[in-house]
Amino acid sequence: MRIVEAVIHDVELPLVHSFETSSHRKSSLRHLLVEITDASGVKGWGEIASPAGPYYASETTTVAWHTATEYLLPAVLGKEWEHPDEVSGLFAKIRGHWFAKAGVDMAAWTLWAAQSGQSLAQALGGTRQSVVAGVSLGIEPSIEELLVQVAKHVDSGYPRVKLKIAPGWDVEPVKAVREAYPDLDVHVDANGAYPGQGQAGYDDALAVFGALDRYELTMIEQPFAPRNFLDSARLQAELDTPVCLDESVETLDDLRTAIELKAGGVLNIKVSRMGGLSAARAAHDLAQQAGWPVWCGGMHEFGIGRLANVAISSLPGFTLPSDVSASKKYYAEDVISPPVTAEAGNVTVPSSPGLGAEVRTELIAAHATQVRRFTD
Repeated sequence: MRIVEAVIHDVELPLVHSFETSSHRKSSLRHLLVEITDASGVKGWGEIASPAGPYYASETTTVAWHTATEYLLPAVLGKEWEHPDEVSGLFAKIRGHWFAKAGVDMAAWTLWAAQSGQSLAQALGGTRQSVVAGVSLGIEPSIEELLVQVAKHVDSGYPRVKLKIAPGWDVEPVKAVREAYPDLDVHVDANGAYPGQGQAGYDDALAVFGALDRYELTMIEQPFAPRNFLDSARLQAELDTPVCLDESVETLDDLRTAIELKAGGVLNIKVSRMGGLSAARAAHDLAQQAGWPVWCGGMHEFGIGRLANVAISSLPGFTLPSDVSASKKYYAEDVISPPVTAEAGNVTVPSSPGLGAEVRTELIAAHATQVRRFTD
C-alpha cells in the first residue's frame, strides 16, 4: 500500500456546553484532521486531537501542525507498507509528539480497513457490537449547576459519570452527586492537579483522597503529576478505590513501570495520548496480562476520532464504560454522517468498512482555518 496524497485540515468547532477542567475552561475546540489517499483512490481519515494550550500536555495544536506538516506526512508519503502497524516505523526517529503521530496512525488504520473490506473494529480485533459509554463533566460554577448536568445525562441513559475535580472543588461536589445518585457509577478525574510529596499541601491532598475513598467511586483518575508514579503507588496502597492512570502513561514502558510499582489498578487508554491505534491496542494487551481493567478516555474528539475510540473500545479488555458518548453532547454538527449516537448509554460499533461513517468534507471546509496538501 502506498500513500500518494495527504491533506491536513485545521478545523475549529464550537462546543454545545463549555467545559472546565482543573486548568482552564473552553467553549470551542480546534483539532487537525488528516486525510490520506492510496494509489487506488481509497481514503483514510485520522484526527489529531491535541489541546490548544499546554495544560494537558506540552504538545499543542500549533506544535502538532508543525510536526505533522514538516515531519510526519512527508515521512509516510510515497512509502510502501502492508499493515498499519508498520506506519509508526516510518517516523520512529521522531521522539514524542504522540498526538500528531496518532492522527497519522489512525488515518492509516481507517485506510487499511477500508481497503481490506473490514470495519475498523474488526481490523483491530474487536469483539463487541456495542460499547457502554460514559460522560465526562467539567467543573461547574456551582454544585447546583453540576447536579443539573448530571441529571441531564443520567436521564439520557448514561450509566457512568466522570467528575472533574481540583483543589477546592472535590469532596463537596462528589458528596452532592453521590447523595443524589446513590447507585450511579461515578469516578473522579484530577488531571494531576494535586501536590506530590515534598510540595506544600501534600497532606491536604491525601486527606481529600481519603475522604473521597468513602464515596464508593469506581476510580480516582490521575491524582498527581504525570511522572509521579511513586506517590500514585503510595496512594493506591492506602485506598480501597482504584487509582487510574491517564497522563502518566504515554508509552508501553510507562505502563510497565506503573504495573511494576503498583502505581494504580486501572488504565485510561487514550488513542491520542499514546500515539495511535497500534499503541493503544498494545497497551490493552499488556494491561490485560497484568489484570488491569481498561477504558477509553477521550479528548472531546470530533466524529473521526470518536469513531476510532468506539472501535478500540470494542476490544475485550475494555470492561469499564468509555468516553465515547454521543456527538451531540459536544457538537451541534459533527464532521461525520451519521454522527455518533447513544441509546440507553450504549453506542453501536459500526460494521461497515473503514471508519464506519461518511466524512462531511463540506462542513470541514466551512470550519477550516488552514489546509495543506502533499502529493507524491
